[in-house]
Amino acid sequence: MIEDKNPQRTTLGALGEFGLIEHLTKDVEINQPTTIKGIGDDAAVLDFKDKKIVVSTDLLIEGVHFDLAYMPLKHLGYKAVVVNVSDICAMNATATQITVSIAVSNRFPVEALEELYDGIRTAAKVYNVDIVGGDTTSSQKGMIISITAIGEADEEDITYRVGAGSTDLLVVTGDIGAAYMGLQVLEREKQVFQVNPDNQPDLDAYTYLIERQLKPEARKDIKLLLKALEIKPTSMIDISDGLSSEIMHLCKQSNVGCNLYEDKLPLDPQFMNVCEEFNIDSTTVAINGGEDYELLFTVRMEDFDKIKGNPNFSVIGHMTQESEGIHLVTRANTKIPLKARGWNALSTDEDQE
Repeated sequence: MIEDKNPQRTTLGALGEFGLIEHLTKDVEINQPTTIKGIGDDAAVLDFKDKKIVVSTDLLIEGVHFDLAYMPLKHLGYKAVVVNVSDICAMNATATQITVSIAVSNRFPVEALEELYDGIRTAAKVYNVDIVGGDTTSSQKGMIISITAIGEADEEDITYRVGAGSTDLLVVTGDIGAAYMGLQVLEREKQVFQVNPDNQPDLDAYTYLIERQLKPEARKDIKLLLKALEIKPTSMIDISDGLSSEIMHLCKQSNVGCNLYEDKLPLDPQFMNVCEEFNIDSTTVAINGGEDYELLFTVRMEDFDKIKGNPNFSVIGHMTQESEGIHLVTRANTKIPLKARGWNALSTDEDQE
């Protein structure tokens, strides 16, 4: 297949702000019964009747949260939706609508934003959320994406960060650390490419890790699974900034301590192999790497039999009295104080070290 070396480039100025909005959103469909009015007015109109509404917003900034050297725009659009839906899932709620705001510099043609929006629409379809509004504006620093997610839940189902008891079990979905190692692989290949642009990377050995970084998925299935198992988590959070940081959030807000067990951490074999290749300690990455978008939650001790052996869940520790502190229990049965070394977007490089 011959690549078009001169793809069509339509300047943003050719459409103008309102023309661009109309162009990008003309194929947006409304599927949620709670959406009364979506894009096209001064505000969206939603009707949740007796449901509780949950709302979350995330900001993604080029050069801080993503690098377009290896992040395809369609994947970026998809991921931008997922990270917001994940926050709704972390409330044990169901996402129903999103708003999408984009700021771009004039280096982006209309076709680039079409690609971005294609990813956004794809994610909206996968997660069954309606795109009901947003904004576009110019940026002098590159691309900025802000998405607000709206969801619904029955009051008795909503789960907060506060609520963990001192004898509760600590549970995580899926596996952890893979997204961070996917990022390390991409950063390494970027450096190689900059030195030798003719070198094409062979990424077959890293497919799972790269997918976890470029195309993560929110755990929308967990709410239904927990309901089927008749389990109501006592507290919950999603893993965006790193397991250690999220554990400390739960402990601080619930006024409890925690023992996290190193030998219970769910690690993918590909993740283990690449940690060895990079000569990085897998436990350090697993507890500090972010962007896994798995769910971390606590359940009462008596619910253990309901989740025991379930492939979706791993019991990785238990909560304790607040006075006992927050610790990692190593394979050698040594207790090490757990520190939040996860992602902090406001810190400098020196702060992160």
